Amino acid sequence: MLVGVPKEIKNHEYRVGLTPGNVRQLVAHGHQVIVQRGAGTAIGLTDELYTAAGATLVDEPQEIFARAEMIVKVKEPQPHECCMLRPGQILFTYLHLAPDPEQTRLLQQSGAVCIAYETVTDRNGGLPLLAPMSEVAGRMSIQAGAHCLEKSYGGIGILLGGVPGTPPAKVAVIGGGVVGTNAARMAIGLEAYVTVLDKSLDRLRQLDMQFGRRLNTVYSNDETVEQAVLEADLVIGAVLVPGASAPKVVSREMVRRMKPGSVLVDVAIDQGGCFETSHATTHDNPTYVVDGVIHYCVANMPGAVARTSTFALNNATAPFVLALADKGWRQALTDDVHLLNGLNVFEGRLTHPGLAHLGDVVPARTAIGA
Repeated sequence: MLVGVPKEIKNHEYRVGLTPGNVRQLVAHGHQVIVQRGAGTAIGLTDELYTAAGATLVDEPQEIFARAEMIVKVKEPQPHECCMLRPGQILFTYLHLAPDPEQTRLLQQSGAVCIAYETVTDRNGGLPLLAPMSEVAGRMSIQAGAHCLEKSYGGIGILLGGVPGTPPAKVAVIGGGVVGTNAARMAIGLEAYVTVLDKSLDRLRQLDMQFGRRLNTVYSNDETVEQAVLEADLVIGAVLVPGASAPKVVSREMVRRMKPGSVLVDVAIDQGGCFETSHATTHDNPTYVVDGVIHYCVANMPGAVARTSTFALNNATAPFVLALADKGWRQALTDDVHLLNGLNVFEGRLTHPGLAHLGDVVPARTAIGA
């Protein structure tokens, strides 16, 4: 199979779909790989490393989209990239379609086989291709939130861990999944006062066993969320409904009543955000203020640590990329129900239940005729 890797073009997006190591693996299996010149240069993955791994360099993304049988990316294709896709071509990348009807429409029009990293599953019910970036984003959320709390960034001017004789900041993490757990780990490490809210008692028990008395666990409902948000200096939105839009767990009215200079970090912004006042921002202009509360809602947060993120993502995607290349999309999807769960758009049809609000959904297995 001819596999293509274009350079990412989203604002301050420096990750790359394949590392030289994964290119080498594909070539060893008899596949060809074309990589856009400069795709990984910003994070030290030079063109020379790609050619040494067996890739062929090309100058323009148009050539990659025109020639490749499978496109491997990181972020969702931008509108003009969607228009370069063709029927039967595999697109393997993050898509986050639920809050993005325009991208969904363009992918349907393309006729491509669109497989989303974020809805591929595993035997334990996890999301193995979303998890690495959730780990990064969860850890970064505390880093970003700590900066935003500084006075020079518009915050109230509080140090997360305090110092002897002064209280630490209060951090509320809404959602105890991969993002929430990693956010809690970082905040605890900085000696903040940390509370995690979740609807799963089993998950709260696991967190309690993991962190002990360093972490406060609270069952999530409207009352407890409101109390935690109003008391917090930093709130992390770590809510996830796989493949679907994130629920709004913090209302505009709650935001209006929060402490002036407090901070909201919405890690769920890729799926539409879990705060009613959220809208996507970029690394160029990451924050805005609503009712005196700083909002950090960067949609590609892990792109800021692009080298770490690229290797973490490639570690997880490698076996799936290889399966698609070795077997072709039909056999690979038929053989692996977990990869099949990643199919979001197939030859113009929606195939993931989380997209039902955007149109009629055909079960993925029915769509591919398996």
